[in-house]
Amino acid sequence: MGTPASDSRAAFRYPDFRYFIGYRILSVLSSEMQAVAVGWQVYELTRQPLDLGFVGLAQFLPGILLFLVAGHAADRIPRRTILLACLGGLSTASLLLLAFTVRGVQRVYPIYLILLLNGAARAFSQPAAQALLPTLVAERHFPNSVAWSSSTFRTATIVGPIAGGLLYSFSHSPAVVYALAVVAYLAALVLTSRIRRTPVTRPPRAVAPEMVLEGFKYLWSNKLILGAISLDLFAVLLGGAVALLPVYASDVLYVGETGLGLLRCAPGVGAVLTALVLAHRPLGRRQGGLMLWCVFGFGLFTVVFGVSRSMAVSLVALAFAGACDMVSVVVRSTMVQLGTPDHMRGRVSAVNTMFIGASNEMGQFESGITAQWFGTVPAVILGGLGTMAVVAAWVKLFPQLRQERPEAVPTR
Repeated sequence: MGTPASDSRAAFRYPDFRYFIGYRILSVLSSEMQAVAVGWQVYELTRQPLDLGFVGLAQFLPGILLFLVAGHAADRIPRRTILLACLGGLSTASLLLLAFTVRGVQRVYPIYLILLLNGAARAFSQPAAQALLPTLVAERHFPNSVAWSSSTFRTATIVGPIAGGLLYSFSHSPAVVYALAVVAYLAALVLTSRIRRTPVTRPPRAVAPEMVLEGFKYLWSNKLILGAISLDLFAVLLGGAVALLPVYASDVLYVGETGLGLLRCAPGVGAVLTALVLAHRPLGRRQGGLMLWCVFGFGLFTVVFGVSRSMAVSLVALAFAGACDMVSVVVRSTMVQLGTPDHMRGRVSAVNTMFIGASNEMGQFESGITAQWFGTVPAVILGGLGTMAVVAAWVKLFPQLRQERPEAVPTR
């Protein structure tokens, strides 16, 4: 194609990319809407915060158990084929949720089993989608495709929870949300089937377990990268309050299903606004110290959310927590990419991806357990304080983080 690299919509000149973006928007919208409905339905059935933790665990276990196989499959099997199979699995999971809901499910165990299927499909779809994107556009337009893909993803994470909350509120049942999710997943499947660029895949250069072990070994020897990744892992593991939002919406803030959708999208709003600011005003020097302060801020705003009884204050606190998290993500990604030699980036990225999944979904499980033990509000407050304590410990354990500058990242 003769489209210049500077064209802001260059990626959309490629039909396959347009189909891919359609798939991405529909699948993320479905997942986010469904997450709101599942959380509210589970809490209405049991009124136990621990069961909300099991929602996160059910979606985390397939990812941690299958990530080696999923990555290997993305290198061996045509990625479009994997995505089609995964979308079939996701739509089946939504259809099962719909069927159980219509029949008046009274126990949460069938929902957990369905979420295991959902988590398995997600475990295979994520690496396949990441690997497929670079093949859909010319190399000079790849940065533009990444920018649009990330923007649409963030937008869907904002719109999805609001839509799910509104639909649940108007219908007083998750059935409408699940039905719409089935339709959206099937529409995404149709769009994905229209993608024609399916390059011949090549076997990986090393056996998957060896690659991951090498990634762990490299991280252990590079304290700067290890500190950055582990800081995010433990901070989000302790400070994640997303799993307990149904409890806050129902029993603390009394804002119902619509309010739950707003609460879930608030961190995404803060993250998107921060990303726009960073796009126009790049971070300066001493990014390591900035990351430490932002993770500390994430914990602080989590505490503010925990003690708040005002919907407005809670939304602002969650938005600022999302903004702090976005800065941390940008800095950590820069450290990992610039601080890792090219021949090690794939293996280190595989470990980093696993850590991100662990911190998000295992954080939900941890929140459910602590809420069951100490109560919902104390659990959120303790989690935020724990995040702040982790930052203090990491300042001592990894002094390199405070001194890190973009131009001074060590490589080997």
